[in-house]
Parts: sequence; C-alpha cells; structure tokens
Amino acid sequence: MSELGIIARHAGTVLIGQLAVIAFGVADTLIAGRYSPQALAVLSLASSIYISIYVALNGMLQALLPVWAQLRGAGRTADMGRSVRQALYICAGAAVIGCTGLWFSEPWLRWTDVPPDLWPEVKAYLQVLAIALVPSLLFRMYSTFNQSLGYPRLVTWLQAGALLVKVPLSYVLTFGIESAPLQWAGMGVVGCAWATLGVNAFMLGTGVILLRTQDIYRPYRLWQKMEAPDWPQLGRFLHLGVPAGLSIMVEVTSFTLMALFIARLGAVSSASHQIASSLAAVLYMVPLALGIASSARTGYWLGAEQVHKARQSAGLGIGLSVVAALIGAGLLAAFRAPVAQAFTTDPGVAAAATVWLGWVALYHLADAVQAVCAFLLRCYRITMAPLLIYTALLWGLGLYGGYRLAYQGLGSWVARPSVDTFWMTSTIALAIVSILFAVLVWRATRDPVADR
Repeated sequence: MSELGIIARHAGTVLIGQLAVIAFGVADTLIAGRYSPQALAVLSLASSIYISIYVALNGMLQALLPVWAQLRGAGRTADMGRSVRQALYICAGAAVIGCTGLWFSEPWLRWTDVPPDLWPEVKAYLQVLAIALVPSLLFRMYSTFNQSLGYPRLVTWLQAGALLVKVPLSYVLTFGIESAPLQWAGMGVVGCAWATLGVNAFMLGTGVILLRTQDIYRPYRLWQKMEAPDWPQLGRFLHLGVPAGLSIMVEVTSFTLMALFIARLGAVSSASHQIASSLAAVLYMVPLALGIASSARTGYWLGAEQVHKARQSAGLGIGLSVVAALIGAGLLAAFRAPVAQAFTTDPGVAAAATVWLGWVALYHLADAVQAVCAFLLRCYRITMAPLLIYTALLWGLGLYGGYRLAYQGLGSWVARPSVDTFWMTSTIALAIVSILFAVLVWRATRDPVADR
C-alpha cells in the first residue's frame, strides 16, 4: 500500500473512534439542551473546565506517540515495553494533578465570574469527572501505544462500542425512568457525568483484557515486572511531554475558556455557544486523526533513519488536512441553520447558534493546518516554539483580545459584547499560528542535519 493509503487508512480508523468519543459530548449537549437551558449552560461551563485540565494531561501522554513510533521503526520492541511501564509513572502524577484540580473547582468558577446560581451543579459535575479522569488517562496511554504501532482498530472498536452504552445511559441518568414499576426522577445534568465515568471504566477494563490476551502485543513484553523509576528516561519524557501538554492546554483553553467568559452574557449566549463549540470539536476530529496518523508514520521513518520518507509522510498529512478542512467548512457553512435547530428546541438559541456556526466554518479552516503541524513538530522534538507561539497568539490575541473587545473595547473599537467577537479574534489568531507552524515544519523536515 502507498504511503498516502497507509496514512489515509490509519487516519480514517482513528477518525471513526474520535468521532465516537466526540459524540459522547454531542449526545450530552443534545440531552442537556432538551432537559433545560440551564442544564445546557451547566454542561457548557463544566465541560470547559474539565477539558482545560484534561487536555494538558492527555497531551503530555499523547506526546509519547513519536517516541514509541521511533522505537518501533528502529526495531527495538523490548524497549517499547519498558518505555510504556515507565510512562505509567507519568500517568500517575498526571492523575493526581488532574483529580485535585477538578475536585476543588472553586478558583476556576470565581476567576471566570460564573453566575453563583450555577455553582452547585457545576461543582457536582466536576467532582464526578475527577473520578472519571483516572480511567480516561490510562485508556489514553493504551490508545497512544496502539497508534504508535499503526494498529488503531482495537481502540476504535472500543470507542464505538462505548458510544452505544454512553447515549442511553446519559439519557436515563439525566431524565430518570418514568414507566412503572421502576419510576425514578433522574439526576439532572449530573447524570451525564456519571455516564462518562461508567464508559471510561468500561473502555479501560476492556483495553486491559486485550493487552493480556492479544498476540499483537506479545513482542513488546508489556507485562514484565514494573521497574523502579528511570529518572533520566522520565526526564526525557517530561522534556517532551510537558511543553507538548502545555501547548495543547493553551490551544484548547483558548477555545474552551470562551464559554466561561461568554457566561456573563446570559443563558442564551452560553447555550448557543455550546452548540457552536460542539460542532467545532466535531470538525477538529479530522485534522486530529490526520495528525496522529501522519506523526506515527513520520516517527516510524525517523526511527528507521529514512528521513526522506519521513518528510513525505509529513507533507501528505498537511496536504490531506487542507483538502478535508475545505470540505468540512463548506458543508457546515451551507447547512448551519438546520444543524443548529437539531440541537435545541429554543428558537432564540437556534437563531444565535446559526450565526456563530458561520464563524466556526472559518475557524476550522485556520485550525486544521496548525493541528497537524503540531503533531509533526513533536516528531522532531520541537515543543518549546509551539508553546510560545500558542501562548502569545491564542491566549494573547485570541482569548484576551476577544475579552477586551467584547467587554472593554480595544483601541479605537468600542466594546462589542457578543459571542462572535470571541470567534473572530480566535480565528485570526489561529490563522497566524498555522502559517508559523507550517514554516517550522518546513524547516525541520529540510534540516541538513536530519539528512545525515
């Protein structure tokens, strides 16, 4: 099979699984939207805080993908097993940090001026997700390991199967059971969080069984005795993973924190923004899958010391992301009105979301290229430059610029308190990031040192 075919097949398989995962959130949004506008606002705020913490920790573990891919390319199978066991120490530390941040969420709520009447439900939601974080991070390790091997199918099957459990479970736990003799009032929007905990535990448990029983994992000797911490190796992991995790945190929080700053505009703005952000997340799954697939192949070829093939894989990933982004953005722009109406029964929320979805289409065009480039840069151990660029542009121009323009005015522009103000500044920031990242990838793949 050609390199293009390998990347496309890998990305397609990952995409199916990622769409299943994002469907967890989309389903919760639909369920909360039909429960009440306040439930949708609670979900929007709680999800924003959870994602802001989770993605940094997830990104730190995901950054190990090129490490394992390069070991595989070099034929060092036994070293891969030892590397995975050492990564468990990183995972444990990440879980402690994440659970603490989610359980004690008051600073987040106070800092972002979340309306006090929403605090109890948001806090309850986040405390359930604090427990759910542990199996989620462990499953991310399993997923990343499979992706480094070029075998994402088992992960995809698990994620798709979990969706079949998640949707009905979220509905029942939210709305309860009305038919006799099992009548139950339900838990409201917090039921969605309990459903998330259930499916995370299900996926992790099944993943562990597969690791123990499937022949494809035997060459890597994963189940040998756990070694003591190898501090030099853990230091290398952290040197790569911490900047990568922080970069993803800045990238995603520049997106998710919009919901917290938009909350002061009222329930309709929060609810309509949640619909827009859900669709943006769905579209993002395509460049995410392409980034995973192309970085796995690029890392593999770098480990095999085939730098020209690594360069080809990187170029194919970027090219495919541009084509896919044009298609996805075009479809969303054309059908944004019926899409918005499918998410809510409130006419005001649907009308507002229709407008924001036009901005989401433009946002995605800017988002796609930088998403793939960020994965490719990790293959070349370039992590600090993306972190600095993300911080300056996404937090600076995108998030802070949107906040100033919305509530205080910016330069000669008067304050414009509207949801699309944030989408506009974030789109401009992402467009600049994409250009800078593409230049970094171009320079990295053509570094004369890499050709020796």
